[in-house]
Amino acid sequence: MKAAGILALMGCLVTVVEPKVYTRCKLAKIFSRASLDNYRGFSLGNWICMAYYESHYNTTAQTQLEDGSTDYGIFQINSDTWCRSTKLQEKNRCHVACSALMTDDLTDAIICAKKIVKETDGMNYWQGWKKNCEGRDLSEWKKGCEVS
Repeated sequence: MKAAGILALMGCLVTVVEPKVYTRCKLAKIFSRASLDNYRGFSLGNWICMAYYESHYNTTAQTQLEDGSTDYGIFQINSDTWCRSTKLQEKNRCHVACSALMTDDLTDAIICAKKIVKETDGMNYWQGWKKNCEGRDLSEWKKGCEVS
């Protein structure tokens, strides 16, 4: 009887991370409020397009890379340089745990993405952006979305 009670209690304590997949327009609003539109010269369409091709707007997206590192979250930010995936990690240039990049609250992911754009060669960091968004008319990405 006690074992059943303990198992029931443990079941209540386990948190399940549900993937949050945003819609294009919801992200447009979030990104606009976070001042991503024209951040370092990149329009809102660039950010929405990049997030689509990097994660399909899935906050819990993870991609294991051949070098042993992992890309995390909606922007697929890499653990080797930008976030902390282990207790002791020298780089962690965004000063954030990689797990914080995979929550529904996109604040840490957006701050880190801004840092990446500012400290590297713009949005060239993201291969999805380079292959699918760079140099294109991206006005369609925010079309029909109410953004301020």
